[in-house]
Amino acid sequence: MTKEEKYIALLPQAKALCEGESDTIAKMANISALLHHEFGFWWTGFYRVLASPQEEGELVLGPFQGPLACVHIGYGKGVCGTAWKERRTVVVPNVEQFPGHIACSSESRSEIVVPVFKGEEVVAVLDIDSRELATFDDTDRRYLEQVAALIS
Repeated sequence: MTKEEKYIALLPQAKALCEGESDTIAKMANISALLHHEFGFWWTGFYRVLASPQEEGELVLGPFQGPLACVHIGYGKGVCGTAWKERRTVVVPNVEQFPGHIACSSESRSEIVVPVFKGEEVVAVLDIDSRELATFDDTDRRYLEQVAALIS
């Protein structure tokens, strides 16, 4: 099964997990588990925004699957903070080449971070790490953006 076929099969499951659920943390927990187990990623989870729209604030660790993680990430810091600040998905083929990368795990080699929006505001980011280089591409971006849209 191709990566795209896996995402196509996963989307209805993700929608079913989120439909009718009002608790954002519960949605994040189930989506993390679904993605992590379907694709076998190294780390899959969410960081939640702790800030008002007028403040820079920080990201704080939310539901995840995988090894221990960084708890706080500043606005514009690392891949997660950059995706939040720039309000766009960031795909990093080699984390060692990303300026300011925050190494929560030395085993992470590539990463994708997708903002989660509520209206126009970024309320969280979906962060996925791989132990392989260049794991993520435009296919991941397109489908993970659809998955992230189910959270808010």
